[in-house]
Amino acid sequence: MALQDRFDLEDLVNESERLVFDALETELADAIDRVSEEEILDIAALALNHVRPRYRVNLLGRLYAQNVSDEERTEVDQAVRSAILKVRPDVKR
Repeated sequence: MALQDRFDLEDLVNESERLVFDALETELADAIDRVSEEEILDIAALALNHVRPRYRVNLLGRLYAQNVSDEERTEVDQAVRSAILKVRPDVKR
């Protein structure tokens, strides 16, 4: 029996995803209509591969994950900008 069939793993969340999507939304605010869903996912995946994961499981982890340092936010912003340039270099903010 697979682990996913035996246990509820829905609460295991990488908070870096939220941070990347927030940064992506900010960076592409003026160009979102010119970017496809596939490109958004490619940009997000590329950025996530270059930031530290921030997994959490419970309420305490959720509260901890909301504390994001300036350094971590800068890391995410840089990863998102770099990913945009690789996937859609023609899109400007």
